[in-house]
Amino acid sequence: MHCLGNDFVIIDGREGTPISIKKIANKIADRRFGIGCDQVVEILTSDQAYAKLNFYNSDGTPSATCGNATRCVARYFMDILSQSSLILETGAGLLACEKVGDLTRVNMGHPITKWDEIPLSEDLDILNLPIEGNPSAIGFGNPHCVFLVDDIGSVDLEIIGPKIENSHYFPQRTNVEFVEVLAPNKIAMIIWERGVGRTQASGSGASAAAAVTILKDCVDKKITICLEGGELGAEWTKDGIWMTGKTSHVFDGVLTGMFGELIDDQ
Repeated sequence: MHCLGNDFVIIDGREGTPISIKKIANKIADRRFGIGCDQVVEILTSDQAYAKLNFYNSDGTPSATCGNATRCVARYFMDILSQSSLILETGAGLLACEKVGDLTRVNMGHPITKWDEIPLSEDLDILNLPIEGNPSAIGFGNPHCVFLVDDIGSVDLEIIGPKIENSHYFPQRTNVEFVEVLAPNKIAMIIWERGVGRTQASGSGASAAAAVTILKDCVDKKITICLEGGELGAEWTKDGIWMTGKTSHVFDGVLTGMFGELIDDQ
């Protein structure tokens, strides 16, 4: 499945799988030797929600949450169940998901603003980090570093992205977003995802960009976010930031020969 080109391999492990997905996520995600995706998502049973989701970046590292993948899985289940809402469990907590016509929205919750919970390596002003460009740090179950710039087209993301991702200020590395304010109700952004690289879209990244621009009084509390893969809507309400957008189910498949090879490689 994908959301605006941010793509996922989703594996239903509720009845068990013959191998640890965590151990082979990077091989599944490889676009030349595997299936190819930004993140691998594992569905497990949950005592608190309809299902539990584990997320793995394309390099195999785990992530507590992924807003776009959560919306994709939620839409898949809501269509099967003929329901308009459900709750999914993630490493960032329980996320409420709803159908809105052809769109799907997820409540990403309120942003994490305590330096040691984002986390940062030291107590800093999260809205003015001592990094060139004065970016902001914020968390949504995973860390984000958000830059406000005059023109995202002038940013060399492939050079700057990995440098910021591995900055010593972020002990768990970080996602990196560059944001251009277009209007009081619209922003544009590009994204360098931790453990993935450049992606067409990101739910948690879009949420982080919305939170920072709202906290800095740059935009309204309900905005449109223009990403390389398309548009997402974000609204900060009393119960958190709701992220709304399209989801796409591309294909179903079965891992057979490749799966056996991956087992042998362990």
